[in-house]
Amino acid sequence: MLEFCKQCVKISTKALLTNKGRSFLTMLGIIIGVAAVIIIMAVGAGAQSLIINQVKSLGTDIIGILPGASEEEGPPATIMGIVITTLTYDDAQAINDKKNVPNAVETVAYYKGMGTASWGANSYDTNLSGTTVGYLTVENGEIEQGRFFTKEEETNLAKVAVLGSAVKEELFGESDPVGQKIKIKKQNFEVIGVMKERGTVAFQNNDDQIFLPLKTMQKLIAGVNHISMIRIKIDDQANAARAMEDIKVILREQHEIKDQSGANDDFTVRSSAQALEMITTITDALKFFLAAMAALSLLVGGIGIMNIMLVSVTERTREIGLRKAVGASNKSIMSQFLLEAITITLAGGSAGIITGGLVAVLISVGARVLGYDWDLVVSPFSIFLALAVSAAVGLIFGLYPASKASRLQPVEALRHE
Repeated sequence: MLEFCKQCVKISTKALLTNKGRSFLTMLGIIIGVAAVIIIMAVGAGAQSLIINQVKSLGTDIIGILPGASEEEGPPATIMGIVITTLTYDDAQAINDKKNVPNAVETVAYYKGMGTASWGANSYDTNLSGTTVGYLTVENGEIEQGRFFTKEEETNLAKVAVLGSAVKEELFGESDPVGQKIKIKKQNFEVIGVMKERGTVAFQNNDDQIFLPLKTMQKLIAGVNHISMIRIKIDDQANAARAMEDIKVILREQHEIKDQSGANDDFTVRSSAQALEMITTITDALKFFLAAMAALSLLVGGIGIMNIMLVSVTERTREIGLRKAVGASNKSIMSQFLLEAITITLAGGSAGIITGGLVAVLISVGARVLGYDWDLVVSPFSIFLALAVSAAVGLIFGLYPASKASRLQPVEALRHE
């Protein structure tokens, strides 16, 4: 049996090497398909790590509140760009009361918008963040120059502003901005501080922002009474579930919702752990869906293998007839052609794995050079899947040509021109 296998391998290798160009072109479809599977799974895992790392950068002890109800596992409508006005400044103040939510360390409310800031001849379009004094605690922010605004300034429509580091560079360059006046929507604001550079956190550039007292942002800039969201820093991640229930109870009281089942809630409360779980589930499904789409390219490679093997059977009809005339069995003929098909696919699969791995490394390096927190993940599962699928393709698409070769009658085959 061992000798028979060696002989089949020898004959198959010789047949493939006889037509090197054709064998390579046959393998090319498998190489591309396998490489695509490896690359897409690696890129999917890298993109997943980027998203998860961004969420983790907010901290695992954060609870977020968005206006609008949502399904238990689904996102609130505000994520889709729908404006909902059910959250207010008073809601944030009620949550920040230790009697209502004992596990809350600090609460911060936000209203976000866009605007143009100008100083002298310089102007810059940037993000405007109306927020509360708890921002530095909840977001782990630090002041590089000057100070942040006070509780009194938060509530008294004070015209003060704290600049993100990128805004400071655009408007003031090397000049000291503290004490200077900038204009936003025809209102003059005194710059009282500059934030230390933070970069992008949760896909938001924290340096490209101007921070204003929340009431000032609501009344003087946006002309609204509602807020965009609330974030709460809790004392321990282990207390997240209890804190979330306390938050829901106090918000139902604030909004005069008597039903405690959650069916009539006009807000959504999520912990960072829940957000991570939801994101992981969604990105996992997307990652494997894309890999399945990439694997379809192996079908094209398989059809190419079948076509080439059928041509090979036709070209080697006399050889098959001669082998059968001297005693070769149908099984040995079939084994030989199957082995050739599987050899082509495994060789192509191996080359595809190497190619896909190298491209995945280049993508990871490029993403990190651009400043993204991107992990290189080439999983053993993706390699196993690629090899298993390529072997299966060779077996399935090589079966018909091999079967056709084994059924040839020796006399008819020897007559073939």
